[in-house]
Amino acid sequence: MSAGEDEAKGLWGGRFDGGMAPAMVPLNLSLDVDARLWREDVVASMAWARAIGGAGVLTEAEAEAIVVGLRRVAERIESDGVNDAPDEDIHSVVERMLGEEAGEVAGKLHTGRSRNDQSSTGVRLYGMASLDAVSRAVLDLCDALVGLAERGREVIMPGYTHLQQAQPIRAGQWALSHLFPLLRDVQRLRAARAAASVLPLGSGAIAGCPFPVDREALAEELGFDRISENSVDAVSDRDWIVDTTYAGAMIGVHLSRLSEDLVLFSSLEFGFIRLSDGFSTGSSLMPQKRNPDVAELTRGKAGRLTGGLVTMLTLLKGLPTSYNRDLQEDKEPLFDAVDTLLMTLPAITGAVSTAELRPDRMRAAMDAQLLATDLADYLVLRGVPFRASHEIVGRLVRRSEEKGVALSELDVADYQAESSVFGADVFDVFDWEASVEARGAAGGTSLHSVERQIATARTRIGEARQQVAQGRAGA
Repeated sequence: MSAGEDEAKGLWGGRFDGGMAPAMVPLNLSLDVDARLWREDVVASMAWARAIGGAGVLTEAEAEAIVVGLRRVAERIESDGVNDAPDEDIHSVVERMLGEEAGEVAGKLHTGRSRNDQSSTGVRLYGMASLDAVSRAVLDLCDALVGLAERGREVIMPGYTHLQQAQPIRAGQWALSHLFPLLRDVQRLRAARAAASVLPLGSGAIAGCPFPVDREALAEELGFDRISENSVDAVSDRDWIVDTTYAGAMIGVHLSRLSEDLVLFSSLEFGFIRLSDGFSTGSSLMPQKRNPDVAELTRGKAGRLTGGLVTMLTLLKGLPTSYNRDLQEDKEPLFDAVDTLLMTLPAITGAVSTAELRPDRMRAAMDAQLLATDLADYLVLRGVPFRASHEIVGRLVRRSEEKGVALSELDVADYQAESSVFGADVFDVFDWEASVEARGAAGGTSLHSVERQIATARTRIGEARQQVAQGRAGA
């Protein structure tokens, strides 16, 4: 069959009589999606040419001619792109162009290979590199949050549960509360990369390769950790894309929660933090407005990221055994997750890096009721059971509200009316610094504990960067 006839009938050869129905053509095309995988397709094709050369399918000269032809194909695509190509997918583009560059020998490249294992290999190569890139971007945000935590070590702010003031904490503790979830996200990304690093090439369409190809050598050449263990599973395994979109969805959730805090705390009502001009926008109508759009846009991206996970789970849940064409839909949620994260993470990282904490506004917002638990602890240290202490302090809070004064402004008589254990030293409890310093257990908000958390975070960030550099999964 000539190259022209092959192009007219597609890659299936002589099985079909006539061309594809016009209504089927756009549904069948995937080049607009998978064109970005041209580098991976070329690299994997070079490795396959060498592999089948080593298996005796090609002569040394034929293998070299194909490799040289593929280099020329890469140069052409790098220069001109593939936007106007008439082919249905990137594999067809590369194969057609290889024929133009290398001649008849190009037809031997596909020996023992199917688009099933070819496509799966290319997207895994993309996934491994992309997961490394996203990991680095998340770690950059972790570095920015460490910097914010260091700027907030000495700053005390109200801590919130149920969006109600709860207990005083250090601003550094708040920043670190957003950092540690992101470190867990990095572990998820590394696990997804490990799952991606399995070579399917050599599995053929379903039954494996009939030629003695050294798949272990192929894996080493292409940078995979190991080879697939079952050819039927290999061509349909998209679990690693689910792992990737799950990691992306969790990053989106964690970025959304950080963004919500930034929106809330930068508002006039709170004023705890100020985002720099470079990451804020104004209003076309109201000249006074200073909008935290970087946080709002980041928060909005969480929907895209969680949607990609749902798409992948739904795509896979009803497929029968081995490869099915539905799997053509696997790339868009993967690409979208990677693109969204690599666009969003640098922006929110810049916003965090340049954010200004405002201790005066934090201090002004703090109500003495934040120290109600410290009052209960005061009684506990003097032998009162905690449940009784809790009830006593609850009555004191109600008394302060009825009197219209702060908890710290009640008289000693008010305290002693609820419990004779209270002494004149009860007012020593109303000390923000003493309250946070009392919580020195590991993970707490004392200065020493926060500094230990910062040191732990820096160590883990460094270890994770080393793992990414070495292409390894996280611990």
